[in-house]
Amino acid sequence: MTRWLSLFLLGLALLTGGVPSETRAQSSEQRTSPLSVEQIMQEPETWVGAWPQHLRWGERGETLYFDWNPKGRFESDSLYRVPAGGGEPQKVSPEERRDGIAFFDGWHHGEHVYGPRQRRKVYADEGDLYLFDRRSPEGAPEKQRLTDTRADEQGPRFSLGGEAVIYRAGDDLFQKHLDTGATRQLTDLRAKPKKSGGTESEDGYVDEQQEALFKTLREEQNEEEKREAARERDRAAQDPPPTFRYGRGRVEQLQLRPGGRFVTFTVEQPPEDAKSTTVLDYVTESGYTQTETARPKVGAPGGSSTLYVQDLKRDTTFDVDLAQLPGAYDVPEFKKDDLRPDSLAKADSAKRKRDLYAFGPYWNAEGTAAVLDVRARDNKDRWLARLDPATGRLTTLDRQHDDAWIAGPGISWGGAASAVGWTPDGDFYFQSEASGFSHLYTLDLETGETTQLTSGDFEVSAPLLSKEGDTWYFRSTEHSPHERHVYRMPAGGGERVRLTHLRGMTDFALAPGSADDGGTLGLLHSKKNRPPEVYLQPAGEHTARRVTRSPTEAWQAYDWRSPEIVRFEASDGAQVPAQIFEPKQPNGAAVLFVHGAGYTQNVVRGWTHYFREYLFHNLLADLGYTVLNVDYRASAGYGRDWRAAVYRHMGSRDLADYVDAQKYLEKTRGIGPERTFIYGGSYGGFLTLMALFTKPEHFGGGAALRSVTDWAHYNGPYTSNILNTPATDSLAYARSSPIYHAEGLDDPLLMAHGIMDTNVQFQDVVRLSQRLIELGKEDWELAVYPVEGHGFTEPSSWTDEYRRILELIETSVGPKRGETATLEAAGPPEETPTGGR
Repeated sequence: MTRWLSLFLLGLALLTGGVPSETRAQSSEQRTSPLSVEQIMQEPETWVGAWPQHLRWGERGETLYFDWNPKGRFESDSLYRVPAGGGEPQKVSPEERRDGIAFFDGWHHGEHVYGPRQRRKVYADEGDLYLFDRRSPEGAPEKQRLTDTRADEQGPRFSLGGEAVIYRAGDDLFQKHLDTGATRQLTDLRAKPKKSGGTESEDGYVDEQQEALFKTLREEQNEEEKREAARERDRAAQDPPPTFRYGRGRVEQLQLRPGGRFVTFTVEQPPEDAKSTTVLDYVTESGYTQTETARPKVGAPGGSSTLYVQDLKRDTTFDVDLAQLPGAYDVPEFKKDDLRPDSLAKADSAKRKRDLYAFGPYWNAEGTAAVLDVRARDNKDRWLARLDPATGRLTTLDRQHDDAWIAGPGISWGGAASAVGWTPDGDFYFQSEASGFSHLYTLDLETGETTQLTSGDFEVSAPLLSKEGDTWYFRSTEHSPHERHVYRMPAGGGERVRLTHLRGMTDFALAPGSADDGGTLGLLHSKKNRPPEVYLQPAGEHTARRVTRSPTEAWQAYDWRSPEIVRFEASDGAQVPAQIFEPKQPNGAAVLFVHGAGYTQNVVRGWTHYFREYLFHNLLADLGYTVLNVDYRASAGYGRDWRAAVYRHMGSRDLADYVDAQKYLEKTRGIGPERTFIYGGSYGGFLTLMALFTKPEHFGGGAALRSVTDWAHYNGPYTSNILNTPATDSLAYARSSPIYHAEGLDDPLLMAHGIMDTNVQFQDVVRLSQRLIELGKEDWELAVYPVEGHGFTEPSSWTDEYRRILELIETSVGPKRGETATLEAAGPPEETPTGGR
């Protein structure tokens, strides 16, 4: 039943002298909550209590460090520590922090972070280099500062013999000898100089004119050429590194092969004539509107990435042709009448080369083997290939293909490197969704054999090897997709031992001594109704000891719900997980929450990014609402098929899960569509719009926050994975974009958006607003937040937004809907409300 039908029936009742008894009961029903919107939307540090984050061990494994702000106010230096044996957390002094703390971040097998016999470690801190001696005698200094400069030195590694440190500063590699202190520049990479202005022909004319007219300029130019020639002769006599001019791009992944000779790097070139978007800032100190440049839109020409090898012995630099890999020319093609998700076809005889880029190379410890992790920009293929640095020849070791897009835990799909590396036995490890779930694999480069180390309908993430390289540690969903636990497994695969038993979400930091040989696990654990806390679990024990206590007494005074996890059957037979907040006194209405995307899971037994929404859902349950939070298709945590179910049609299977959620509530709690509200932010806002535009018969109202309204106006890295590009797959964009379906709006709608949103930009909601105006839609409202971006920061903005959401819930599907309808049926109010209604 739409709201307008409800108004008609209510108006008829008024004309006949009566109001339905159900409406009278709703109007007089008064439910309260000890919570308020203003209270739950304030800064979490001041009410909930700041919870700890970012666990890491000291290099000796004697101390666990973490970031914390227990006093509930901002502190620029909030590093705390606790001994491995337990005790009260202590704040680290600013002096000690500035002195450079050697944090342990796992054994880097194949990378020379540690010297021979793993005695010494080299690391960077605040742009300077430090040396840490893990076996220094008692009383002797364990840290030695290697540099103290304004330059930003980073990525230090020991040379193969351990006598020197290789590091990057600017666009070049340097080598510092530890005994002599001598520093040598290993590379000379330079950007090509830019023209000072005007067109090339204009610059050339002016240069020639100046030289022809003025004798002084000719003499100065002649002298400078002589000086430069002399400098070149001096450099040649000193055996300088070869100079390479790489254009106007950005140098990335610069590294020297263990043992020397080969330097590898990528040059990221910006796109030619790239057109970026702009965001306007209206609330400024100057009083004048300021313009900020933001991202391009999906389908805009992208930049390029070129992998180079520099052979220092032969004084030559060449690029590696990634298109030599098999499948480099398999360009996907889509037809308007082709709705199949597997429509990958080879291109025509002209052979269009795909845009490829590479991570790495990843060298083994001896520098005798290098593996590249190569990706197609359309994200449908991933190659692991062996690189011959002398020739640039690639040998394919493993090819992963997905008709939709490649992703999953440990598998990059947003620009960051994947979880890959070397075992001490010389095998290369990586993660793949080849089995349908992200699992751990190893590659034998000599035989080409691939071994799957973990298997089953669960995912693994954050794999780490012990010091000896004989044991794996990782997080896993094997026990439950709604929890994360730490497991141990032999390096070659085999029996997995669950190490943690705290129910909920657990992250871990592995101490230098592994957890089965005297070391300790540092844990960051949370529950559904409690934010994360630090725990310590000694080796061989199943019980973890709590270290921190973060929530305030005021926050703990409320009995926060631990919502039950349920599953309902979808129309395609799948069992869809959901979290349900049950009210003690149901009011006959429900609220469906839609989490955002970017690959997210929200139905877990732990604290999530959506903690404000969790607090709000407790308030709603106090008021009698049944709240359901669904891990719809495309959510993380359930494998490849769940993730890729929205390929080429967002707002299809994902939205169907919410339609089925509403039917579940109707069947089990008697809550009808006209009493069901839906809301969410970002992707959740997009799905809310699709719900109200394309399936209005299943919902009674909604709130769409910071919503994508037209996917052709969103960014490329995220959107092109799922919908390809507007030029190649226009059908996917048309059927997935709410702006094309706005004529279906038939229920109350609130849209809220920050003007400073550089992610889902304000233009998105402005364009949809104009569309609704032209369609003559009335029952909608736009709330604008001038100083907010995609994620709100001001408590006042959060409060205003959720006050509006609560008001709309109450007046559209809640007990107050009859009261609002009475006013509207009786005639227009004295003051016309502002906004889009």
